[in-house]
Amino acid sequence: MEYTELVKGMKAPDFEAEISDGSKIRLSEILANGNGVILYFYPRDNTPGCTYQSCDFRNNFKIFQENGWDVFGVSSDSANSHEKFIQKHNLPFDLIVDEDSRLHEKFGTWREKKFRGNTYMGTLRSTFVIDTEGSIIWVKYGVKAKNNVEEIMQILGLEGFYGQEET
Repeated sequence: MEYTELVKGMKAPDFEAEISDGSKIRLSEILANGNGVILYFYPRDNTPGCTYQSCDFRNNFKIFQENGWDVFGVSSDSANSHEKFIQKHNLPFDLIVDEDSRLHEKFGTWREKKFRGNTYMGTLRSTFVIDTEGSIIWVKYGVKAKNNVEEIMQILGLEGFYGQEET
């Protein structure tokens, strides 16, 4: 099976998507407001790794915001699931609903996976850092939940701030 694989320097695919409150967002409109975007794809709300990763973004969200970066999580969970996840963990950023996996496919994160002898389609945990011009300045497929945020902060020159802000 072939997958889209985006690389550093490419233009990020523009998209319109629903967020957990039912409203729509468009990547190009967010970028036009002057902030870059950190877009992280994760497998499922309320699972240990995904919760850790999302809370790590929450704990460092203010630093990202102060330095011109918006954060959005993406999974194939429903708006209702996202809303509960946001409330339970006090997430200060929006989660994108991608129940049909179209956004995952655009970004190359919907992949064939194997677990206990079974093959299925699922999310490859991945993160994209997109500058205000819409260019991907950093991408990593198959990121680890536990060091994803720290790695992004290093790439953005914010490593001295990691973990200093907790909500």
